[in-house]
Amino acid sequence: MSVRVGVVTFPGSLDDRDAARAVRIAGGQAVALWHGDDDLRNVDAVILPGGFSYGDYLRCGAIARFAPVMRSIIERASAGMPLLGICNGFQILCESQLLPGALTRNDSLHFICRDQRLRVENTSSAWTSGFMSGQEIVIPLKNGEGGYVADERTLDALEAEGRVVARYLEVNPNGSRRDIAGITNERGNVVGLMPHPEHAVEPLTGPTTDGTPFFTSVLKSLVSA
Repeated sequence: MSVRVGVVTFPGSLDDRDAARAVRIAGGQAVALWHGDDDLRNVDAVILPGGFSYGDYLRCGAIARFAPVMRSIIERASAGMPLLGICNGFQILCESQLLPGALTRNDSLHFICRDQRLRVENTSSAWTSGFMSGQEIVIPLKNGEGGYVADERTLDALEAEGRVVARYLEVNPNGSRRDIAGITNERGNVVGLMPHPEHAVEPLTGPTTDGTPFFTSVLKSLVSA
């Protein structure tokens, strides 16, 4: 079975081709999806890539949330389709209310680009089942508005329900509350991640290949479903 993973291109997307390449390296079939088209082309999962959708006007992800393709994605994700938002994609997921909280300006007020150490804490989601609980990985991080924030009640619920997918180690690069680098919804099919696993899938271009399990995990979960 060839798993079809859609990768959305918005105006201003930068990492859509990288995400598609990561899908192919993992063994899946990458399918290009266009922001202005609500046809998901029979995909089994979707990735919202990093970049600056619609120029980050208004708020990061705020305009992309209303793109025609998002109507279909929200409907399918609400029914259980695996959906991964990376960096700007994470911002779009929060704006779409598929995930709680928001991403705000880095506390340093500077754009950050670095190889970031993380600890994977949730291995039950569609996108993280290939990791071991507590596994430490290194993948690139690049953002200007990557600080995850939510009210205390939401943060407590994420902790209590085990919905923190990954946490920053050694340094909190952007002021994210409780060092949160990624979260999942209650069902575990929707994941938002600020660092970029698609840039760590092959030795030639990444600091590690630690990002690969994010993509192999969803392929295995769909094949075994």
